[in-house]
Amino acid sequence: DEIDSIAPKREEVTGEVEKRIVSQLLTLMDGMKSRGKVVVIAATNRPDSIDPALRRPGRFDREIEIGIPDQQGRSEILNIHTRGMPIDEKVNLDQIARVTHGFVGADLEVLAKEAAMKSLRKILPDLDLEAEKIPAEILQKIIITDNDFKDALKEVRPSAHREVLVQVPDVTWEDVGGLESLKEELYEAVEWPLKHKEAFEYTDVATPKGILLYGPPGTGKTLIAKAVAHTSESNFISIKGPELLSKWVGESEKGVREVFRKARQAAPCIIFLDELDSLAPSRGSGSSDSNVTERVVSQLLTEIDGLEELHNVLIIGATNRVDLIDSALLRPGRFDRIIEVPLPDTKGRENIFKIHTKKKPLAENIDFAKLVKLTEGFSGAEIEGVCNRAAMSSIRRYVDIKEKDVKSIKITQEDLEKAIEK
Repeated sequence: DEIDSIAPKREEVTGEVEKRIVSQLLTLMDGMKSRGKVVVIAATNRPDSIDPALRRPGRFDREIEIGIPDQQGRSEILNIHTRGMPIDEKVNLDQIARVTHGFVGADLEVLAKEAAMKSLRKILPDLDLEAEKIPAEILQKIIITDNDFKDALKEVRPSAHREVLVQVPDVTWEDVGGLESLKEELYEAVEWPLKHKEAFEYTDVATPKGILLYGPPGTGKTLIAKAVAHTSESNFISIKGPELLSKWVGESEKGVREVFRKARQAAPCIIFLDELDSLAPSRGSGSSDSNVTERVVSQLLTEIDGLEELHNVLIIGATNRVDLIDSALLRPGRFDRIIEVPLPDTKGRENIFKIHTKKKPLAENIDFAKLVKLTEGFSGAEIEGVCNRAAMSSIRRYVDIKEKDVKSIKITQEDLEKAIEK
């Protein structure tokens, strides 16, 4: 087990012991003496760090990859781990298998255990922990429901991509105001390939690989990416442009490779590259940062559309300076759809106002039409700022009065208009 620790690459280790162990293994497995009827099975999760002399026919003849299970595999594994559990008939294990992308067998085992623990916690008050035996009627109360599995899913994360995985965001399309045509286009690019696969195969259409959202700051580019990830039930890896850049030679490119490797493993997956202009500026612009960004751009180009195919991985980029991005990225096959996210129009602004004041205590006579007229040219983020500022004014009034009752707080038309002025 863990053969990478006893047979590492000889040219990379400094200790003599490891080198001697590798040589001994090589001669025992395929030296002058025959090995007799002995089969050697080794296991590792780092095949590339094993000495290459071991990885040839005659030593390790077969290399079998035990990958991350697909949906059918996950369904079978869940059935095994829930075999002896008192499960409610309404629990749909196939549905759970469908939403657990990237989960390996051990993760699914923990998921089943965690769901069982959740149902146990419900009957804890009835248990007498001092008694020798728990009465049968209490044991029969334990039933694992669909909600127990849903709660367990919030806590158990796939171990295959711990470092890069971001939880699937809980932003839905209802939280995005306006932008109807843009929503439609994204729906076609992201959800159709997953939901209507047969149609795409029948018409031989290549699914889009990348979508670039550009537009002024505050128009909701990042928000849209979150909504896309939520509705398509995909895994979501978020990369902020500058965080991949490193001062060490080769580290930045390695970071890009690692992100794409994890995304391939965890497909269907969305990679979100925020502030793309800092990660992939035009090459040859003569910047003096030891050409790191140029190498990162080259790495990105080969990852997105190189010899290795990307399956079920969608890249969404966001930027407010599309003119700075390297032109090689902006062609079909890399970023197929380049979509402008404009400032919201009249209807969009009204929607955004309603979204941000949905949970706020408004006075009766709020005139949304007037507010929309006053906020010509405002972005979504600025409208959110207006609503929060108006709410602060109403809190200021509440603090000043003597008899305090929280329910007396009301946000008036005047508060909102003043906030717009500011």
